[in-house]
Amino acid sequence: MENSADTLPYSKAEPIAPFVRRVLARNPSHFTYSGTQSYLVGTQNDVAVIDPGPDDEDHVRALAEAVGTANVIAICCTHTHRDHSPAATTLAAMTGAKIIGCAPLSLDDDGPRMDAAFDTSYQPDAVMEDGDAIGADGWELTAVHTPGHTSNHLCYSLNGSDALFTGDHVMGWSTTVVSPPDGDMTAYMASLKKIYEREDAVYFPAHGPQIDKTRQFVRGTIGHRRQRESQILRLMGQDLARIADMVPQMYKAVDKRLWPAAERSVLAHLIDLERKGRVSRNAEEWSLKD
Repeated sequence: MENSADTLPYSKAEPIAPFVRRVLARNPSHFTYSGTQSYLVGTQNDVAVIDPGPDDEDHVRALAEAVGTANVIAICCTHTHRDHSPAATTLAAMTGAKIIGCAPLSLDDDGPRMDAAFDTSYQPDAVMEDGDAIGADGWELTAVHTPGHTSNHLCYSLNGSDALFTGDHVMGWSTTVVSPPDGDMTAYMASLKKIYEREDAVYFPAHGPQIDKTRQFVRGTIGHRRQRESQILRLMGQDLARIADMVPQMYKAVDKRLWPAAERSVLAHLIDLERKGRVSRNAEEWSLKD
């Protein structure tokens, strides 16, 4: 990580844009960058909290202090990994707010992750569908369904296109991990195209710096995924049939501790290629189709 933990603004509400403040949770790791960024959207009268984060006492207290006397109209989660949603229940109890946002989802994963496991405690009061909106005087959040990282992933658009809160769909510090069985590369690529066609001025991700050149960034992300797909096909043409043999070739410059997570993304690409009729599999081995 680029910044020392001593200099990071943990448990402080930072104004970063009109209607937007950010509070950084103290859960840094190789998987979460400097930590989960929770966002307070609204005014001194009415706010929504996006991705309240881990159920950490200092972080929840910081969120409650930032809310102050405002009415919390909703606590909105982009998805239900444990670095995003567990604090929702505690914050709702403190503020009387409703948990309104992504659908509940709890799965047993079958492989290593680059992020947190699913939050089994998440129970929303209401689920937002694509295009559903909440807000108050002067501001509005609209749900943008972006499956791929998880099947229940939502982004939230502020006032149409002022900003998009992107959760883990796109992040300013790293590519998003797509880990089957719930992570789906076909859906992820479609969701990237969906936000590319929007006109959001800035992205506020849950991890890493804000993204200002939004369409350029998404175009680069799509290109990166296509390069990974081409790498996989090229390596298979060189008779590499197993994911464990492909990853050391594809991720030479990446910390080996992240290779198990990289294997999940390669698997997601292979499943996508299988759907396209480009490859086939036999147990743990994959082959090109004629």
